[in-house]
Order: sequence, then C-alpha cells, then structure tokens
Amino acid sequence: MSQLIKTQKFNLHQLAIAIDQLFNIIVCIITFKKGWADETLSAAAYRESVSGRHFCEKFINTLFFWQEEHCKNAYLSELQRNHLPPEERNLERNDQ
Repeated sequence: MSQLIKTQKFNLHQLAIAIDQLFNIIVCIITFKKGWADETLSAAAYRESVSGRHFCEKFINTLFFWQEEHCKNAYLSELQRNHLPPEERNLERNDQ
C-alpha cells in the first residue's frame, strides 16, 4: 500500500474519532451530563457502566459486534493516550 493511501486511511480514522467525540458532547448536552471534549462515546459509555448504567455500553458493543469489549477497549485506549501523537503519549503531567 502506498504511503499516500496509508496516510489518508489514518486521517479518515482520525476524522471518525473526532466525529465520535463531537457526538459524545452533543449527547451530553441533550442529557444534561458533564462531557469531556476528548472522550469518545464508547469510552464514556464504559465509564457510565462502571457506575452501574450498562444500557449504552451494551448497545454500542452490539453495534461493534466484531470487536470484543469495544467500549472497554476504547476507554483503556484513552487511558493509554493512544489518540495522541507518539511523542506526547508519555509526557509527565504537571497538574499541580
């Protein structure tokens, strides 16, 4: 596969993630919940399921039936900062 095709495939995947994050915030606005701009709907659904609200996670996992534990893996991917450029994934955070 040529480098141009790989780059475009990567960019389209990034676009899909950005749309997912936008949709998550729209859902949060509609449902009056606190939402995070950099969180996907799948990761948010998994976070909600930990609190005992499983409907969204089960629904999304059903949509992605070919991926085992889609929402949990999306959440873990965000914890590992996989959505960031490689050089920014392991930076020390100075939140204090």
